[in-house]
Amino acid sequence: MGDDVEDAKEPSEIKRFIRRLLRFLDEWMLEPILTLRRFLHIIVLFAPVIITAPALVLGADVTEEDTTGSLWWYGFLATRMEKAGPSFIKLAQWIASRTDLFPMALCTILSKLHSNVDPHSFSYTKKVLEAAFGRSLDDIFLEFDPEPLGVGAIAQVYKAKLRPEIVVTRADIRNDFMVDERAATMDCLTTLDQETGRQIDVHTAVAIKVIHPKARQIVHRDLKIMITFATLLDWIPTMHWLSLPDEVRVFGSMMKDQLDLRIEGHHLERFNDYFQDDNQIRFPKPFMYFSSRDILVEEYEKGVPLGIFLQQAAILKRKQQQGDHSADDGGVFDRKIASIGLNTFLYMLIVYNFVHADLHPGNIMIRFFKPSAYHPFQIAWSKLWQRELKDDGDVAVERVLAVEREPDQFQKVLSDLDQEGYVPQLVMIDTGLVNELNETNRRNFLDLFAAVAKFDGYRVGQLMVERCQSPQQVIQPELFALRMQNLILGLKQHTFHLGAIKIGSLLSEVRNMVRSHHVKLEGDFINVVVGIMLLEGIGRQLDPDLDLFKNALPVLRKYSIQNGGKNTIEGMKDVQEHGFMSPHWIKVWIFLELRNWLVRNTRENEWLKLW
Repeated sequence: MGDDVEDAKEPSEIKRFIRRLLRFLDEWMLEPILTLRRFLHIIVLFAPVIITAPALVLGADVTEEDTTGSLWWYGFLATRMEKAGPSFIKLAQWIASRTDLFPMALCTILSKLHSNVDPHSFSYTKKVLEAAFGRSLDDIFLEFDPEPLGVGAIAQVYKAKLRPEIVVTRADIRNDFMVDERAATMDCLTTLDQETGRQIDVHTAVAIKVIHPKARQIVHRDLKIMITFATLLDWIPTMHWLSLPDEVRVFGSMMKDQLDLRIEGHHLERFNDYFQDDNQIRFPKPFMYFSSRDILVEEYEKGVPLGIFLQQAAILKRKQQQGDHSADDGGVFDRKIASIGLNTFLYMLIVYNFVHADLHPGNIMIRFFKPSAYHPFQIAWSKLWQRELKDDGDVAVERVLAVEREPDQFQKVLSDLDQEGYVPQLVMIDTGLVNELNETNRRNFLDLFAAVAKFDGYRVGQLMVERCQSPQQVIQPELFALRMQNLILGLKQHTFHLGAIKIGSLLSEVRNMVRSHHVKLEGDFINVVVGIMLLEGIGRQLDPDLDLFKNALPVLRKYSIQNGGKNTIEGMKDVQEHGFMSPHWIKVWIFLELRNWLVRNTRENEWLKLW
């Protein structure tokens, strides 16, 4: 009997030994060989970039820091990074966000770099989904479009419809798919609720994101190669202030987060929780019980891409320049859309400290909804007169998309929707990247915000130097503070109307100063600054009179009263402890409240001069 037991154990031990051996061979032999092969491929790609680097100082001057040669070289670098694959495309996009470290022209060129990755096969997607669900694709989905909606550097996205029986038979998830009958979409299915026996509408249309095969192995190899190059470059004295190895580690952490789709799902859950009572902003609902590290299943949202509204705004602007007074008022919903977008960003930043870090026009869509369909009085009135109360938001989107290439008809359809009681709703997608500022970075941002509102530039210059990553490496810190003071005073001399200040232009100037004086700030802080520049740029295309400070006022009010006024109490303690010159948000709030009152005064300029 004992011999039988020993015989039974032996195969198991052999299997364990073989697995350990294979793991050892993979980790210490195969993986180094594949990494070396990848390294040689990258050398071949980027050797011409290094050889042509002298072009950076050749050619005629185009701007203060760029020549025709440097612009050509930036473009050449961009094409090579695109050919290098997903990790380097993401690296290019990340470099584009670090305008405090790299020249603006380079950042602009790299920001236009998009994923050029070929889609992976549908057979791979099918295999991954069936393994995750434990059943065949036909048993899971009523419809599944094999053509991807989009292909990114890390993953690709499909549209599908879950079988309604999968949804309604599970009491724990049924409510996540149920839709109010007043707002049933074209993707909704009517089915029977097995608990109540009544008919219900369920929105089973989902977007499914699937990680590319071997994406993790490729990114892992690329990060090892990047850290090697960064370490070598860090030995160059003039490059040391950039701390490139640390920056590559930050980038690597960001990449690893994107390789686990559950993280993006949890981001969506938080955004939905924060904005659940706001009908003007919407995030897709994630279905985490269907999701895994390789798969994210979320609610499918159909909307009008923001880019279409920007194109229409450009057409109206050209008409205005040509003397067409019919275009003087701009697009029907343009000002509203710009205001909602800026407000949402400010709420993310000031109230929730949880900011969508990839808010370009491709990640924002516009839907429409009818507030009257949800108003208690309107609901009671419609029941009294037995009238159907309907919110055909999906139909409204279809009406707009049908005329997207006809500017006049586009504006007419929007005008009709406005007359019918529809209002715009922003949908934000692709939340894989977020920013959460630590206490120092939040204060740095609010100091900058306060400096613009109070025209106090010297102090914020000092604080930015004190709180940067390496104060000892800052070049001429006193001059930096004086330049900051001069920048803010220049704004004061040119305008007392804060709404006329283009905060994006201001932050762009600050960014140039930060780079020239080697004031190295945290990446999250810079990403927030870049986010404001991007959003204000988008917003002013829709509404030239967009006023960041005016939009910030209701956000600061909410921030001041949340948690029973705790933030106001802490702010007052801060002022008492450090005096009125303490750079705290509460002074910005007080100033903006005063300014809001002065705007209604006919002698606003005189009052602001006195202030």
